[in-house]
Amino acid sequence: MENKEKLQEIFVRLFHCKAEEIGEDTSMDTLEEWDSLNHLKLVLAIEDVFGVSLTEEESVEVLSYPLIVEVLKDHGIEV
Repeated sequence: MENKEKLQEIFVRLFHCKAEEIGEDTSMDTLEEWDSLNHLKLVLAIEDVFGVSLTEEESVEVLSYPLIVEVLKDHGIEV
């Protein structure tokens, strides 16, 4: 499974959306189920699936799909 598919799977599982709905405009503002609890679950899932440890600052910054992609890129992971 490619990294993009792995990230989409996290979104599908946590936010009960379809993979094709996830893209550049996907954010905390566009997904109703993306609340503070699911944000924490998202950060933990990203760390687990991609084997990274996000800093506190990164954990707070990842409020959209593009920002998550950028943070993963900073950790050497291409999505």
